[in-house]
Amino acid sequence: MSLLHQDSPTEIDDAARGEAFTKGSSHVVWASIVAAVLVSAAIAAYVISGQKPPAVTGEIEQVSAYPHLAETSGLDANGAPMPKQSVEQVLVIARVKLHNQSQQIMALHEILTNVSLQDGIHSSYAATPGDYDRVFIAYPDLADLRGKPLPPETVIDPGQTVEGDFVSSFRLSKPDWEGRKSLTFSFGFKYQPSLTLDYKAAVSEK
Repeated sequence: MSLLHQDSPTEIDDAARGEAFTKGSSHVVWASIVAAVLVSAAIAAYVISGQKPPAVTGEIEQVSAYPHLAETSGLDANGAPMPKQSVEQVLVIARVKLHNQSQQIMALHEILTNVSLQDGIHSSYAATPGDYDRVFIAYPDLADLRGKPLPPETVIDPGQTVEGDFVSSFRLSKPDWEGRKSLTFSFGFKYQPSLTLDYKAAVSEK
């Protein structure tokens, strides 16, 4: 009996030690998890704080579209006569406001209008100021949409805001235009990332 009684305390001590070891291990695991979370949060905060704001911000104030049947000039690329053809066309007239929030001069060098259709993205460069004026001469019905053209070579000083209109042309049918998935505008600046503005408001049609 004495031997049995002597063994019992040893068994209890081993069990207690095992329980204490298990509790200690769980504390270590939880401490490791908490530490990993804190490290991840610190890294994320560092990355976010290290990101610079865009040099230029902007807003598309309004967009109008003019689907119509256009006629080719009757001249080929070399100026030789060729039969005139009727093509479906959509003119997109937009007004934009751009603000330079950086400490350096920003030089705009191109403007693109992008229409996402079933077969992919169709893009068109904005017309030059001279072509912009010719559009409204060719289509007098658009006279009320005529504004101050925004030249693709516009220079924006630090802290300056510029506003202007531009027009892009697409060879699209009216059903294709109305079935578009998205409409965006991209503004390219020299030596800087492009600014892309998504337009989700209603587009008026002439």
